Parts: sequence; C-alpha cells; structure tokens
Amino acid sequence: MKDFDFLIAGGGSAGCVLAARLSEDPKVSVCLVEAGGSADSVFIRAPLGFAATAPMGLHNWGYETVPQAGFDGRRGWQPRGKVLGGSSSINAMVYTRGNPRDYDQWAALGNPGWAWDDVLPYFRAAEHSECFGATELHGSGGPLNVAWLRSPSPLGEAFMQACEQSGLPRIADYNGPRQHGVAPAQVTQKGGERCGAFRAYLQPALGRPNLTVITGATIARVCFDGRRASGLEILTKQGLQTLRARREVLLCGGAYGSPAMLMRSGIGPAAHLQQHGIAVRQDLPGVGSNLQDHATTVLIQRTARTDATLGLSLRGGATLLSAVREWRRQRSGWITSNVAEVQGFLATDGRDDWPDIQLALCTGIVDDHTRKSHWGHGYTLHVTLMRPESRGVVLLASADPQAAPVIDPAFLSSRDDLQRLVRGARIGQRILQAEALAPHRGPMLYPFPHDDEAAAEAFVRRHTDTEYHPVGTCAMGPTSDPLAVVDAELRVRGVHGLRVIDASVMPRLVTGNTNAPTIMIAEKAAALLRGTTQKIEPVHDACMA
Repeated sequence: MKDFDFLIAGGGSAGCVLAARLSEDPKVSVCLVEAGGSADSVFIRAPLGFAATAPMGLHNWGYETVPQAGFDGRRGWQPRGKVLGGSSSINAMVYTRGNPRDYDQWAALGNPGWAWDDVLPYFRAAEHSECFGATELHGSGGPLNVAWLRSPSPLGEAFMQACEQSGLPRIADYNGPRQHGVAPAQVTQKGGERCGAFRAYLQPALGRPNLTVITGATIARVCFDGRRASGLEILTKQGLQTLRARREVLLCGGAYGSPAMLMRSGIGPAAHLQQHGIAVRQDLPGVGSNLQDHATTVLIQRTARTDATLGLSLRGGATLLSAVREWRRQRSGWITSNVAEVQGFLATDGRDDWPDIQLALCTGIVDDHTRKSHWGHGYTLHVTLMRPESRGVVLLASADPQAAPVIDPAFLSSRDDLQRLVRGARIGQRILQAEALAPHRGPMLYPFPHDDEAAAEAFVRRHTDTEYHPVGTCAMGPTSDPLAVVDAELRVRGVHGLRVIDASVMPRLVTGNTNAPTIMIAEKAAALLRGTTQKIEPVHDACMA
C-alpha cells in the first residue's frame, strides 16, 4: 500500500502519539516512517539500560555540534533517538511539564490556543499519574504512565535534606502549583520498565489494519503537487520509494530532523538552499533558526560509599549483577533507576514563580555523558540553565538525506547565560557541601573554584554541554514574525497539507525537560487534525507489560 490519508515522517515521541491517535478512526489510513528500528530491546525496556546506550552508540544518531566558542572551541555531543519512540526510548524518563508561564509566553508571542489553560487538558489526557491520581493538574487513564521510582537510592533523601539546609524547600510536586523547590523525580515508567512513547502509544496500536509502520527508512524529501504536499520520498534497502498522502504530511523529525526535511524539500532560507543546489519552493528564513537548548554544568563528587551509588569497582560490579537478577525476577532494584533521581528548580534572580535553574541529582559519575569512565563511585549534580538567551542554527551539510546536519547551538554566546549558569553552579556547590551529604561526600572529581569569578567561568565553559533538549527550529508564530515557520495550528507557511509537529515548533524553551511538552503538542495536534477539542479517550491501559 503506497497511498495513505496521513503520512508521518519520524517515529519519535510526537510521531508515536499521532500514529496512535489518528489511527483510532478506522476510516483513516496512517503510515509512520522511522529511520531507526524497533524499540523492543532490553536496553530500552530496562530503565537503567539508557546509561549504556550513550557509550555503546545504541539507538542514537550521535550528532556533534560545530566547535563552540562558549566551550573554548570544544564540540558538544548531541544524542538523539534513532528508534521507534525517538528520544523517549533513550532518555532519563523524567516527566516535567515546565512552568505555566512558559505557555502563557507562547500565547503572548502570537500563538492563540497555546496558553497554559489551553494546553493543560492535553497534558492531562496523555497522563496516567500513579503519583497523584486524577486532580485538576494531573490525569488518570491516559497512555503515558507516570510513577515514582520503585527503588530510589538513599542518596536522594540526603540530597533533598541538603537542599532544605541550603534554603531550597522540599515540595511534593514540581508539576504542581509551585515549581520552586526540590522533589523526587516523576518518571515515565510502568511496573519497573520504561514507558516511553513507543510503549505508551504506538505498541498497542500496531495491530490496527489502518496503521502501517515502516522502519529503517530515511526521509529524502516531501513531494508536492503544486503548492500542496502530496507525499514522501523515502530511502530504504530496496532503494528510493514514494508514498502518497491523500490528506496531509506530518513532519515529526525533531529539532534537527524536521528543518532538515523541510530544507531538502525546498522550504527554508533561499540562499542556503541554492548553495546546496536545491530548488527553492518557499523562502522561509526561519527554518533551522531559533535553535535553543538547555546547557548543563556537571558537578561530580566522589564517595567512598558503594551502597547509594553505582560505580566501577569490584563491589559495584557485584551490585550490578545482583541488580540484573532482581530486575528479571521482580522488576525492582537498581535497574529501575533513571539515575537522575531527584529534581529541583531554583531562581538565581529572585523570581521564584519562574525558576531559571534546574537541578538533577544523578546517582553515579556522569562525565561527558557517561562516555568518560572513572574507577570508583560518585554522584553528579546537573545544574541546567532553563531559558537561555543564546540562539543557534541547524543547517544542511549537503542535499544528501543521509548526511548529518550542521548543528550550532551557540551555547553560552550570551553573557547573561554564562553568568546565570555560574550563579547556579555556585548554589549547586553549596548544596553539595551541606551537612546532610557529609556521610556520602568525598573529594570533587573536578574541584569547583567557588570564590574566583574568572576561574568559575572557565570551569563552566569546560564542564558544560547539552541537557538533550533542542527546540525551536521550526517555530510557530504569527505572520508578523519573519522567522515563524508554522502557524498556531502547526501548518507550514506558504504551502498546503504540511505540518510540523514536534519540539521544533516551540517558540521558546520551557522550564524543564521537553519530552512531556512534545507529547502534549502531538496530543493537541491530533485533536486539531480530527477536528475536535473534546476530551480524548485513553488509547489503552497505560504501558501494559
């Protein structure tokens, strides 16, 4: 079958949601195309497995940035999911929606229908909260299971006490009425297994006769009939093939994949397209611009204790083997850890209603995305800048659809970003030195120069990289915005039958992790495509094993 009502280009979080929601209507045919393969891997199902995917290069595009001036010329790493479920299949499973002011800002920028009150119903429709049940802010019965960790490390409790001793209050729910504070991580898990977008949405829908899923296929370009998107050209092992869309083509390639697909299809900055010999169909200078990402500084503390952290040691190896056996028997223990077990939000500028720093306590040494190993045990504090001023760009390296894009997040190009991150790192360092962590604390792997401003800035430049949240490269906005790529209904400007539905449409980065907001965007888009704003029913019991 080569003709479908909807073609979905990209099987990440948004693509899985759309495929499941749109195929609920048996009269509609849907085809999902993904470059990666199946998400039925133990490294995906077992929550701790994601820690192995980075150094092993599993299920991952493994992009790099261009040399970053803000990192003293160092290249940053950009892991993105290359598998059904996308980055939700390889991430740390933290469920964070952001701050209500983030979405009110989206609406204020000229995007009606995207204020907090507008998007909250879609967050609730997606969620099955084991943590809080059905409330005004949380959903029950949605596909995406959100739970507490089954076997949290005692280090997390010590860290939360250290935060309280340092003036950061403990809160029950950072997705609740107050974000400022520290709390245990809410995670997208079910029964001790990962509950990403594949498990939550796509897997239960795979048996539907009106849903076709093609894996191992690269999107070459969008096809057009005049000004209307009419299909996709895809590269498979069998060669170049064409799929046709009777209704719409939906791009869900993420902050790097979607602008690249648009540009290869002749939609983007005219001069850049002509440079690569691509005929210009629609000059949209905003395609690939407005790239924003969360920059995170890592503070790594060694510890002599082996009971509360994972590490490279004889004791650590024995613990891991025992943990594997426990997980196989009863889906509990260390293998259910998401590593980033505690989350906190704080303000370096006194605006507690809209924090600018996120903290994540990791129960192991996380140096260079775990790609750099160290003997022994330790724990890591991620100090992450929430709403950077820095803006980057993603461009084509060539017209070849298999060539990696050119990624320049322009990390720390704003002086304010650097200063806020230094202030956040100072606060993080004070928390790590609080009395509650004394029983765990050893020497820092890389000592932080707390009292020397120039040295602190140099430390941040050396020990900062992505927190894996690129957004904004196909930003939605009004016609008055020359860099807007899609409108408030996510339709690509200047053409018909083509939408972008993923994190790339976010006009501004949110105050928190981006997977939950991406799923919300896809839920809202599915409602738009179905022509309804009524309550969406769950697709199934969340993440059934």
